[in-house]
Amino acid sequence: MSRRFSTSSIFSSDIGIDLGTANTLVYVRGRGIVLNEPSVVALNDKTGQLVAVGKEAKLMLGKTPPHIRAIRPLSHGVISDFEVTEELLAYLIRKAQGGRSRLLGPRVVVGVPTGVTNVESRAVRDAVMTSGAREVYILEEPMAGAIGAKLPVTEAVGTMVLDIGGGTTDIAVLSLGGTVASKSSNVAGDRFNENIADFIRSEFQLAIGEKTAEDTKIAIGAVLPLAETLERPVRGRDLATGLPREILLTDAHIREALAPSLDALMEAMKEVIEHTPPELLSDVLERGVTVFGGGALLRGLPELLSKMLGVPVRVAADPLTAVVRGTGIVTEDPEPWRDTFMHEDAILTHA
Repeated sequence: MSRRFSTSSIFSSDIGIDLGTANTLVYVRGRGIVLNEPSVVALNDKTGQLVAVGKEAKLMLGKTPPHIRAIRPLSHGVISDFEVTEELLAYLIRKAQGGRSRLLGPRVVVGVPTGVTNVESRAVRDAVMTSGAREVYILEEPMAGAIGAKLPVTEAVGTMVLDIGGGTTDIAVLSLGGTVASKSSNVAGDRFNENIADFIRSEFQLAIGEKTAEDTKIAIGAVLPLAETLERPVRGRDLATGLPREILLTDAHIREALAPSLDALMEAMKEVIEHTPPELLSDVLERGVTVFGGGALLRGLPELLSKMLGVPVRVAADPLTAVVRGTGIVTEDPEPWRDTFMHEDAILTHA
C-alpha cells in the first residue's frame, strides 16, 4: 500500500531519526530533539536478552565478558545486523514517546546515507516499521542536513554539502529538491579512529582501543598546524612487553595519522565536482560548501578544504544535529518536501 503525506497531520508523535553508525538522534514533532544516543546495543549470548542500549551499552565497548557482546548494528551507515537494529530503534522510539504505547504508531522520517541500495533502504524501512511506526519515509542525509542548515535546496541553484558522519561521508550537489551529483565514501569518523590506532601501533608499538582513539581525535585532532600545540597522554598495551604503557601524543601526530584519509576525501570531493554541470558549479564557486556531521568539528578542516578546492567552506551551525533537524523540519510540515523522499513508490504503511 502506498500513501502520500497529508498536508495536515493530526498526530503529535511524528518522529525524525538520524540513523547514524556512531550515534542516533531523534526529533519529536512539536518538541524538538529529544534523544542523542550512541548506536550501540549490548546482548547477553547466554540468555539472548538485551542488556543495555545507547549510552549504557557504549560504556561496555571493549570491557565485556565473553558472553556479553556490545555491538554497533550499523556499519558504514547501513544495517549490518537487522534484529539488533530493530531492538535499538524500538528502544529509541519508545523512549522518545515517554515509554507510552499508542494506538497508532508514529509517522517516521529517517535520514540514510546517499547512494544506499533499494535493498538497504527497504531494510531501514522494515526495521522502523517493525519497531512500531505506522509510516516510514526515507530522506538522504545530505538533503536532510541541507534542510536542517536552512540551505535553498528547493531553488534552482547549486548547493554543495559535505556530511562527515561516523561510518560514511556523503558529498552531494543539490538543486530543485533533488541530488544532481553525489558520492558516499567510507572515509569518515570511524576510519579516522582506525588511522589513529594504526599510527600509534606502528610508530609507538602501542595497542589502543577504539574509544581511546576517538577520545584522542576529539581532544587534539587537527588537520592544519595550530598556533599552540595540543598534547594528550594516551595509555595502551605495549606490544613488546604486553604491559601497560603511556605515551604523549600531539596534534602533529594526529595530523600525520589522518593525512592519507584526508587525501582520499579530497579526491572524492573532486570527483563530485567533476560530475557537476557547469551552471551549478558556478553557484558552488560563489556560495561555497557547507560541512556538517561530527567530522566537521575537526580543527582546521574548513580552512584545509577551502585551500585545496578553491571555494569557500563553512561549517553549519550545530553540525552534529543538522541531519536530525532536517528530518524534524520535514515532520513539522512535510508537503513542501514530498519530492525529496527516496523511492516514494515503495513507502510502507500499516493498513
